[in-house]
Amino acid sequence: MSTRLPNIGDIGARRRRTGGIVWLVLAIAAAAALIVLHEPRALRAVLVIPFALSAIGFLQARDKT
Repeated sequence: MSTRLPNIGDIGARRRRTGGIVWLVLAIAAAAALIVLHEPRALRAVLVIPFALSAIGFLQARDKT
């Protein structure tokens, strides 16, 4: 197994974590709106994108990459 070498500092990790939080809040708000408006599941599937961006932000912040 290879070791991870951090390539960002604390400020970069904080920026990525903040981005993850912002994307998560936007995704949850959009999901709630689409559910309340009874939009079709196909349209709700688009929410994979902001949830994925949120996860990427959190994972990059954790690993400092």
